[in-house]
Amino acid sequence: MRKKYLIPLEVIGIFLALLWLAPFYLMIVNSLKTKREIFEDTLKPPSHLTFDNYIAAFKELDFLKTFGNSLLITGASVIIIIIFSAMAAYALSRTKSKVSTIIFFIFVAAMLIPFQSVMIPLVAIFGKFEMLNRGGLIFMYLGFGASLSIFLYHGALNSIPKSLDEAATIDGANKFQIFWHIIFPILKPITVTVAILNTIWIWNDYLLPSLVINQQGMETIPLKMFFFFGEYTKQWHLALAGLTIAIIPVIILYFFAQREIIKGVSEGAVK
Repeated sequence: MRKKYLIPLEVIGIFLALLWLAPFYLMIVNSLKTKREIFEDTLKPPSHLTFDNYIAAFKELDFLKTFGNSLLITGASVIIIIIFSAMAAYALSRTKSKVSTIIFFIFVAAMLIPFQSVMIPLVAIFGKFEMLNRGGLIFMYLGFGASLSIFLYHGALNSIPKSLDEAATIDGANKFQIFWHIIFPILKPITVTVAILNTIWIWNDYLLPSLVINQQGMETIPLKMFFFFGEYTKQWHLALAGLTIAIIPVIILYFFAQREIIKGVSEGAVK
């Protein structure tokens, strides 16, 4: 009886997997075509494999410099989000009071606020303080990424017994030492999850950098990718090749960390 129920589920699973992989197929296949072939048939495989699009996209994007900008902004933002979110969640989880509960629910409620509703006043305020640069962008990412990160960390911390803190306190450790040397290493699965989720979001973000970074030479990959979409022409063959190059680092990172991600989400959301 169980096998009869498993077959339809397997069919649905395969269908959903193919549906999810379809955009990747279109991107990779069309990145290997000429511009003419793309407009003739987007679904058809290329008649002749060519990597000229990748070479041209690499040069047009000034990829090494642009990649460095994206890596700097993403890396710095994710590290800061992890540090501040983990410490904030630790303080909230270990301090049982009405104030800590209210603060936690404020962070949770902040996840429901869409960025589009605050982007204009936010950019105006940062402009007054001359923070429309990479530093200001990283600070904004901390504000927008902290809520979900604190929520996940808080859930994981609730499963860690306070007896560890008490034992370390008896041994003479202060709060800072307890957190960094005992609690934080235990949070490795959820830390990997927080890192991956924020990396994917920040690495692919276009709207916020387009509002904040207005200096030439500091563009991230999504910003530079807009170069291929002009007012009168769209270079789809180069854009798709550039997109393929841009997603490779995130896919590699996700591939090596997928077990920790699943484990971390389970710990942070369920417990």
